Amino acid sequence: MKPIDELNNPIPQGNYSPASRYKDIIYTAGMTPRKNGVLIQTGKVSATQPINYYEDAVIQAVSNALTAAKNTLSKGETLAQILAMTVYINAEENFTAHSKIADYASQFLYSELGNAGIGSRAAIGVASLPGNAPVEIQLVAVVTSS
Repeated sequence: MKPIDELNNPIPQGNYSPASRYKDIIYTAGMTPRKNGVLIQTGKVSATQPINYYEDAVIQAVSNALTAAKNTLSKGETLAQILAMTVYINAEENFTAHSKIADYASQFLYSELGNAGIGSRAAIGVASLPGNAPVEIQLVAVVTSS
């Protein structure tokens, strides 16, 4: 797993915030696999490609979401739990391994947060995503004070 880039907040591609917080709940925007504002991979997820072909893109997207969530924290606060993760997959019609794509995001969150990184999850195939990104990931997390 690649390390999270904690100090670089994802660059919004429109008029929205990377993450919004109300009391102890954080909602991230949907994050695509952008690094410094540029997609690291594009195109539909294909059943003919090995699943690991998409690993870096999934990890970049979930890393962006986790970074956005962490950037809402104040001193002495931590993420207590990922409550939910939604993984949108720009899938070709015959692609059916959505959960295997989402597993990369779950594994990354577990490596970063331990059991607190595992919440409920949905992996959803869609017809397209912004910029023709292969994946987009959104998190809901809860905050605790140390």
